[in-house]
Amino acid sequence: MTALEFSYVLQEMSKQLRPFAYRLTKDSEDANDLLQETVLKAYTNREKFSDGTNLKAWLYTIMKNTFITNYQRMVRRNTFIDTTDNLHFINSTDNLAENLAHSSFAMKDINEAIAKLEDAYKTPFLMHFRGFKYHEIAEKLNIPIGTVKNRIHIARKDLKGMLKSYASKY
Repeated sequence: MTALEFSYVLQEMSKQLRPFAYRLTKDSEDANDLLQETVLKAYTNREKFSDGTNLKAWLYTIMKNTFITNYQRMVRRNTFIDTTDNLHFINSTDNLAENLAHSSFAMKDINEAIAKLEDAYKTPFLMHFRGFKYHEIAEKLNIPIGTVKNRIHIARKDLKGMLKSYASKY
């Protein structure tokens, strides 16, 4: 395959690579950078590509490896090393002590949110939370199993709405 043909095929394939780049980076600018870097690496290493093999898979592999390398480089760059005698990694989680204050606030908020649920939704939800199976809840409350599943689903949805401030924290 000539350089011109390879360039044309690479340009066509880049349209298919863009969604994968976005899934990896979760940011459109970073996805564009990753795509550009992948295309550049593929073009500069085009002699390593064997005709008759799967170009798409080759490009996806280049992109994935480039993303992993960039991520590892970023993590290393953000790791600070203390040069005192004991040589600790500042962002090391080996000896992490937490006072768990945030969890007591969260549990208080969760319990308050559960208390706000209507009894029709709260009872099946709490039974399921405590380990009861759907069919056991249905028998105990004398309601169809589909109703049990629906009420648990609605309770979860309502709780998720009431506790959305915790969505990105945990």
